[in-house]
Amino acid sequence: MGLLRKIRDTGRVAEPAPPPPGGEMPAAARELGGSAQVRCVDAGSCNGCEIEIGMAFNPVYDAERYGARLVASPRHADVLLVTGPVTRNMAAPLKATVAAAAEPRLVVAVGDCALGCGEFTGGYGLASETGAVEDLVRVDVRIPGCPPEPAAIIAGLRQVTGR
Repeated sequence: MGLLRKIRDTGRVAEPAPPPPGGEMPAAARELGGSAQVRCVDAGSCNGCEIEIGMAFNPVYDAERYGARLVASPRHADVLLVTGPVTRNMAAPLKATVAAAAEPRLVVAVGDCALGCGEFTGGYGLASETGAVEDLVRVDVRIPGCPPEPAAIIAGLRQVTGR
């Protein structure tokens, strides 16, 4: 019983909420009603952004308190978090994943590599027509950083949920 008492007495332990998002909410985000089902898509990254996304959803940062929840399938997703530069082998799967998500769907480019190839600029795995996520699909929210901090990822998600 001592552990249950300690849990009850401690209460919720999380980072304090940052100020409300300053960026403009994408038009499609208004239709989501304050919550978003999020699917992560690695288009060829070094996994640094994925680690930070995991941190954003852990109990310390707790992105779910702002209405963002991770889902396992793009068919259940409202928002696609895309990381890394788009490699030749991931161009078609990325387009198919975006097409599988129901409208209104939002695409969030996470990290410098997703925004403009970052460290991978000129790499042999990138075809001339690929690289930045924006070269293949419409991007609604951009989160810069190498890798972006969890607070920045949460700020981007708050633009989508409006919470």
